[in-house]
Amino acid sequence: MRRFLSIFCAITCFNCLNLTDSATLKAKEEKPIVVPAPHQIKWSESEMGVVFHYDLHVFDGQIYGQGNNRITPVEDYNIFNPTQLDTDQWILSAKAAGAKFAILTATHETGFGLWQSDVNPYCLKAVKWRDGKGDIVRDFVNSCRKYGIQPGIYIGIRWNSLFGIHNFKAEGEGEFAKNRQEWYKRLCEKMVTEICTRYGELFMIWFDGGADDPKGLGPDVEPIVNKYQPNCLFYHNVNRADLRWGGSESGTVGYPCWSTFPYPFSHSNATEDKNEHTRLLVHGDPDGKYWVPAMADAPLRGYNGRHEWFWEPGDDDKAVYPLENLMDMYEKSVGRNATLMIGLTPNPDGLIPDGDVKRLQEWGTEINRRFQTPLSKVAGEKKSFTIRLDKKQPVNYYMIQEDIQFGERIRSYQVKVKVDGKWKTVCEGSSVGNKRIESFETVETDAVRLDIKGCLDTPVVTNFSVYYCSE
Repeated sequence: MRRFLSIFCAITCFNCLNLTDSATLKAKEEKPIVVPAPHQIKWSESEMGVVFHYDLHVFDGQIYGQGNNRITPVEDYNIFNPTQLDTDQWILSAKAAGAKFAILTATHETGFGLWQSDVNPYCLKAVKWRDGKGDIVRDFVNSCRKYGIQPGIYIGIRWNSLFGIHNFKAEGEGEFAKNRQEWYKRLCEKMVTEICTRYGELFMIWFDGGADDPKGLGPDVEPIVNKYQPNCLFYHNVNRADLRWGGSESGTVGYPCWSTFPYPFSHSNATEDKNEHTRLLVHGDPDGKYWVPAMADAPLRGYNGRHEWFWEPGDDDKAVYPLENLMDMYEKSVGRNATLMIGLTPNPDGLIPDGDVKRLQEWGTEINRRFQTPLSKVAGEKKSFTIRLDKKQPVNYYMIQEDIQFGERIRSYQVKVKVDGKWKTVCEGSSVGNKRIESFETVETDAVRLDIKGCLDTPVVTNFSVYYCSE
């Protein structure tokens, strides 16, 4: 009888274990860990890039006005004459700051194209500069590849002041407007085909303001990008966004900032609550079903009340952010699991201004000073990590990185330092993702510990490191 009961209990326990395992597997099937596509990993690992804004109105001597620029054509397009244009100088300036990718506005709100288009007559073929043979997109891509920067292209189609396109819609009524609308949609598709087929593999195709709904006013551009640039980031239309805008043009995102999102597109009517939508852009959704990581963007010339994506006269010494502000952006974007994108603008000569170049160099130097050489670092697949220093010394920063190919597994953590033989919590957090950087009050210690308190699965930490950054 005793033997029978033992066997019965063993079978019962085995079945319980199977049931538990089945329940666990079922739960995992119902709520799998969301992971990024390979090109989205490139986005997060790049951490920082730039976007170059260049268009006809850089040359008109006027302060840029977005509203007017969207509706008033530039009458004399031959004002475009950057006699010293040097895309190598642009890219070297960006690289000095630490940028890993660069994007060029191939066409913006005027509709003027910075390449040799065979379908858009309003392009560099039409101007006297370089005898109508210039191709800035070609120069830009070649410079990117020369210096190891990933090239991307920005295509603005939402507005076109020359063709009378406002918010994707051809102005006017009746058959005339309808025919122009269809022509414009086909034009956009042909321009995107040119960009996707002439310049080799691209990091991103960015439709600023979106590409709208192909079933409505928008062109059907997503299949073109998929066909000719299958490894390219796509941003964005009503169906798809491989990344999301972080909710402001301050160069920062809020914390926490999750890479997951409730739907696969970043701008939508999925929620009618605008405040809720803004919150999602800023913070993401830890329970989101789609990988849509954040972008934090800001123009370099955003200081003293300025906010200049394009060069404007008289502001070379006034508008560039101080180094302190740029470092704050870096820590509140890259350090919060977002990718930072800084707006740069060449001047009418075709060069990044000297003051801008100097500030970018200073920025890259300071990022390296703070974070290039940790006091010590560890990595592994577990829930607790301890860094032991050679001696007691000041510490005031930590960095954590997950291997995001396995998704965002960490849900909460604590960072502790050893003081007088006892562990003291100095920071607590939730999202980590590609990178989490945070400062804390300087502590003299010889040991720092990361305790992961909540996770979806075994954390895969590629880097837990500590630093001391003096003022």
